[in-house]
Amino acid sequence: MSRKRRSLVAFAGGFTALGLFMAGCASAAPVASHPPSSSGSASSRPANSPAAVVRTPGGIDHVVIIVEENKPASTILGNAAAPYINNLAAENALATNYQAVTHPSLPNYLALTSGTTAGITNDCSPGASCTARVTSVADSIGKSGRTWKMYAEGMPAPCTPGNAYPYAVKHNPFMYYPGVTGNHASCAAHDVPLTQLGEDLKTAGTLPNYVFISPNLCNDMHDCPVATGDTWLAHHVPAILASPAFTTQNSLLVVTWDEGEGDNNAVSTIFAGPAARHDYKSSLAYSHYSLLHTVERLWGLAPLTNNDKNAPIMSDLLK
Repeated sequence: MSRKRRSLVAFAGGFTALGLFMAGCASAAPVASHPPSSSGSASSRPANSPAAVVRTPGGIDHVVIIVEENKPASTILGNAAAPYINNLAAENALATNYQAVTHPSLPNYLALTSGTTAGITNDCSPGASCTARVTSVADSIGKSGRTWKMYAEGMPAPCTPGNAYPYAVKHNPFMYYPGVTGNHASCAAHDVPLTQLGEDLKTAGTLPNYVFISPNLCNDMHDCPVATGDTWLAHHVPAILASPAFTTQNSLLVVTWDEGEGDNNAVSTIFAGPAARHDYKSSLAYSHYSLLHTVERLWGLAPLTNNDKNAPIMSDLLK
């Protein structure tokens, strides 16, 4: 066992012991727990695993989130037109009971990145009447000393506030936050076209800690078939997983969809990379707020709203 591995094991053991101690203290801050009967299962584990105590894994270096469009879980899982996605889900960790928070697209993107829909109920473009005047995860990450970037496919120039088909600004939530757009130079450095991703993937040091990726309106399945989005993911995901940030560090890739259909609004959400469990399915109830809360807990960031604060963290999908 390497020195690094021994250190991680020792840290994990100490953290688990601390978590068990805190769970028994009445004065401790509440930590969500999952009853064993509703936990996920892996093919090599009993259906009631893992244990009820929620782990909060540490040492996550990068979180990369890719958001696809407008497809319920029932349209993706088991679909022969999506072989890559289904293989990715089978080999890694899949949340089978994950819901978007509303309709249409934009409010879901805001929920993922700020813990609130900010009162926005449509797919409006950024402007005086369509602004999310709230604190976003970009603010929290920046204050923590970590780095972040939004990569938008088809965006003609950094920090573009309007549509330029197939780029859709409604799928770029950071353009709605004054804390991001208020400083154009900073916005242009953080909200960039997807073409910059290849260069940033070359070293672990150049890939930001938090990455949010939005494919264009065709490749995200919004305007084109599921097969098109599957092909796009089959091209980009392996490049991400093979990058130094994932081969030399403990990083997490998340693939999810902004919304599904109807009141259930169920979407597929996959965790992959060295920080994710393998061959695992979770039936626990999660939402976009859960994903945000998971990122916050991984890095010790304060919840942005009661929505993410009260959402269960997705710890069972993590190693």
